[in-house]
Amino acid sequence: MGEKPLTDLGADPDAYCRAIETYLCRRNNGQLIRIVGPAFDLVRGWAESAIPLSVVFRGIDHRIERLESADRRNRRRRPVRIEFCEDDVLEVFGEWRRAVGVGIDRGSANAPSTGAESKDAQPRESLTAHLRRALARLGPLREASGTTAADQEFLDALVCELEGILVGARSLRGERRSAALDRLIELDRELGEWVRRRSPPDVLTEVGADADRELAPFRDRMPEEAYARSVEACRIRLLRERSGIPRLVLD
Repeated sequence: MGEKPLTDLGADPDAYCRAIETYLCRRNNGQLIRIVGPAFDLVRGWAESAIPLSVVFRGIDHRIERLESADRRNRRRRPVRIEFCEDDVLEVFGEWRRAVGVGIDRGSANAPSTGAESKDAQPRESLTAHLRRALARLGPLREASGTTAADQEFLDALVCELEGILVGARSLRGERRSAALDRLIELDRELGEWVRRRSPPDVLTEVGADADRELAPFRDRMPEEAYARSVEACRIRLLRERSGIPRLVLD
């Protein structure tokens, strides 16, 4: 029998933990830090909360990238323990839930009890910082191989509009700020559709299967229509990750 897909491991805390342990070892340059005791209890809580492994991996990446950015001269940093990644994992999980439309059902056995709810209440980044980060990620796409003239035209127009919003972002208040945020939602939807249109059929099939597996733990407690919307949003999110496409919506 083949290996169980990573997105299916939430129901098996031991396998879920080992997958995270393996990924953390790789990001720690081969240094193995066992996930045992309280650390295992923490990770088991993530599994019971149905946090996808892809979300945990991105949380680990965020933590390590921030450490490396803070001290670029330290080439032999100490290995990162999974406990130190908790805030990053919960933050990414909150972003994932908002992106795919999955809420927290506090009466469910799968409802996160690891603090995921409290992360949502914390301040998000400023509009200026958000736009600058999005523009930085869009830049390389304009020069990527395989970019057609139509792709270039779309990206140039998108970047131009985002730069226009950025110019006055600090002074936006009230209705003007709400209008700018609403426009970002529209642009984000257009960007998602652009990613879908240029994705090969085999990639679309693969991300569709991955989206179904990520959302399977939530299916029984979601109306069919809402679940279908969440699966579609999850597919777009996975396509974005593959292509390095930023999310333009400011949560």
